[in-house]
Amino acid sequence: MQQRTYEVRTFGCQMNVHDSERLSGLLESAGYVKAAEGAQADVVVFNTCAVRENADNRLYGNLGHLRPVKTANPGMQIAVGGCLAQKDRGEIVRKAPWVDVVFGTHNIGSLPTLLERARHNEKAEVEILESLEVFPSTLPTKRDSAYAGWVSISVGCNNTCTFCIVPALRGKERDRRPGEILAEVEALVAEGVLEVTLLGQNVNSYGVEFGDRLAFGKLLRACGTIDGLERVRFTSPHPAAFTSDVIDAMAATPNVCHQLHMPLQSGSDRVLREMKRSYRSARFLNILDEVRAAMPDAAITTDIIVGFPGETEEDFQATLDVVAQARFSSAFTFQYSKRPGTPAATMDGQLPKEVVQERYDRLVELQNAISWEENKKIVGRRVELLVAAGEGRKDAETHRMSGRARDGRLVHFAPTGAHVDRAVRPGDVVETVVTYAAPHHLVADGDLLSHRRTRAGDNAEAGLRPKTSGVTLGLPGFGAPAAQPEPVSGCAL
Repeated sequence: MQQRTYEVRTFGCQMNVHDSERLSGLLESAGYVKAAEGAQADVVVFNTCAVRENADNRLYGNLGHLRPVKTANPGMQIAVGGCLAQKDRGEIVRKAPWVDVVFGTHNIGSLPTLLERARHNEKAEVEILESLEVFPSTLPTKRDSAYAGWVSISVGCNNTCTFCIVPALRGKERDRRPGEILAEVEALVAEGVLEVTLLGQNVNSYGVEFGDRLAFGKLLRACGTIDGLERVRFTSPHPAAFTSDVIDAMAATPNVCHQLHMPLQSGSDRVLREMKRSYRSARFLNILDEVRAAMPDAAITTDIIVGFPGETEEDFQATLDVVAQARFSSAFTFQYSKRPGTPAATMDGQLPKEVVQERYDRLVELQNAISWEENKKIVGRRVELLVAAGEGRKDAETHRMSGRARDGRLVHFAPTGAHVDRAVRPGDVVETVVTYAAPHHLVADGDLLSHRRTRAGDNAEAGLRPKTSGVTLGLPGFGAPAAQPEPVSGCAL
């Protein structure tokens, strides 16, 4: 019998991207194969996000496009999971009765069973749990990248930010044990991965569940003992939980990148109070000063919301002032988006769209100017790049390739020169000199100073990707993980 094919469509943040890797792993473990590029899949899975206002429209627009496809192919199945599914539940099937399966953030492991049940019963299956069925990292995972991997260290959130729907949909924070995390990192490195990004809704509050306030700094240091792990990143820390120990660990651990993404959200202390963000602008700026004192080359990025209910021109000016002082290398800027079910959605002072847009434009103009000024400081510097796939939209036209510097900056470079060993591939490591700066990227058009072929590059060239089968160890502990069965099932096409 011909194997059924699948496609996973992802909306939202890194958490969702990593969850989609798990969904792919689950489906392949159940016998499905990934649909060929451009081919119509037998099963289409939407992994949704509920953070932005247009998330609903985007989902239902995509579902609408698939309705005639499914009518023409009755055996096709459509599944909807993620945060929007957790929020809307049975409403999705009411609005789009051609959907076969709806599952939530706490039971992604149920997807293959729900698909089979819907096929057998010939009716939609909606299953939403209120708490985690199993920790997601125990599930099989089909990785998207041969050279970089996400590693969840916690799920959920204990904060109550008034603009955010995530705690209601992801639940309270649950922390993985350190040994499990380190075992997963070692499994990825054993498959050739050079870089890992530690993921958590508030990644630096890691350890709260087992009562160790310094656990995150310890985890970073432990990652520094893993042979073959060249780069460690993490996202996203919360300013209120940021400790000097984390800064010390970043500075003292050679493979931890000097990059920090820390959401500001607003520079107005009054707005921060309304947002229930438990820090103030002075505290935020003090953290940046401490980071730069320990790591002068650190690149710091942030998230900012413009137009929160009740934001005055004075409040917005405070945000501009903090941005000017902070000198972020880049910022993700958002216009406030009303999310039903959040306290902010019912607050007085909802701002007109034109006011928010005008403020947003001013913020973007200021941050772009700062980003450009900061990037110009890099011109003439030697940088080490982990070569990436698909990050340079114009690479084919310019005959360049793209990679990420250790500080996270995107660099488009010329893969030329006497030091090139045969050919440069995604996953290889090169060194070059920056020749030009733009607000959102750098260019290095000279010949490469060095080129190191890697196992990750070999795997990328061969189309191989790590496929981890889930790691569990039990009790907390730092250092080398205990001996255990091999957690990686090998590379898969």
